[in-house]
Amino acid sequence: QVELVEFGGGSVQAGGSLRLACRITGARGSIRTMAWFRQAPGKEREVVAVIYTSGESTYYDDSVKGRFTISQANDKTSLSLRMDSLKPEDTAMYYCAADFSALTYDRRFVVGQYKFRGQGTQVTVSS
Repeated sequence: QVELVEFGGGSVQAGGSLRLACRITGARGSIRTMAWFRQAPGKEREVVAVIYTSGESTYYDDSVKGRFTISQANDKTSLSLRMDSLKPEDTAMYYCAADFSALTYDRRFVVGQYKFRGQGTQVTVSS
């Protein structure tokens, strides 16, 4: 059974940085696409960063491009999200997600396409 557990959320002032981590167990190296998505109160869930385990191509939502960096461990058992220049609008619950498929460009930013998701970690950015 695949399990994802997030770590590293917290509170920070605007302009600060945080690093989130996600531990992945039970996947036996079968994961092909990993991502971070977030949900703020009263808003839709949105995928903010995607990485493919093969080749390590990365993709970002425009709202975080240039500020967030997604990366994975060499053994594909953990996922990270480095968040710099944080803004109050980045405040949300952040989740990691994974899927056995190499999701195509029209699916990788759709939360529902990811078979496995974690329980989330809260990030709060104050102004």
